[in-house]
Amino acid sequence: MAEMYRDYHSIEGGRPNLSAEKFTELMINRKMAEARVSEDQDQFRCPVCLDLLKDPVAIPCGHSFCMVCINKCWDKDHQRGVYSCPQCRETFTPRPVLCRNYMLAEVLETLKKTELRAASPVHCYAGPGDVECDSCTGRKHKAIKSCLVCLASFCETHIRPHYQSPAFKKHALVKASTRLQEKICSQHDKLNEIFCHTDQSFICNLCMMYEHKGHNTVSVAAERNKKQVRTRNLVEPVYGRY
Repeated sequence: MAEMYRDYHSIEGGRPNLSAEKFTELMINRKMAEARVSEDQDQFRCPVCLDLLKDPVAIPCGHSFCMVCINKCWDKDHQRGVYSCPQCRETFTPRPVLCRNYMLAEVLETLKKTELRAASPVHCYAGPGDVECDSCTGRKHKAIKSCLVCLASFCETHIRPHYQSPAFKKHALVKASTRLQEKICSQHDKLNEIFCHTDQSFICNLCMMYEHKGHNTVSVAAERNKKQVRTRNLVEPVYGRY
């Protein structure tokens, strides 16, 4: 805390009237604000990519998804001609027309701005175990997101173009990670979006068409949802005894 106190005075140009007690109170308030933002974010995460909704759309059952995510799911259902909700599995025929939910998009934009404001410069420097921003020069700031397209991690400042510029519209953002290469197919340089049950490995779409052709495969999102349901089914009976 003492080091943060010195950093704060250095960053803010020096505030001699700010006592250590006031500084501690300020830090606690900011931490609480960050926690509230985190809780708010959970309500607006896409059930497929688990990130904040981008170009949000609501389908007939009422669930919301990223435009890109739900289109990818339904493109795979095209041959059957029956389209289902990845969350509740309700089916639709014909394929529903998707329209951007502008009201929800505005709420998300406000939430993103709140998230950026809640982060203090004091907290931004990367420490031991933190993921460093790949765009920072000099002292590295803590990365808050990693991009699976750029294969790079970004701090609160350098991630802004991904939220604001249409050029990054289709870029997939995930929680900051140092293991980005593990999410990319080493053979085809594509995102590993498929889980192969036959070989118990994550693969890309090209792998599924060639090396893993005919194998028992599912989307990574479907495999994740199945494991989450399985975990809940194991945990809930235990908690039900108490």
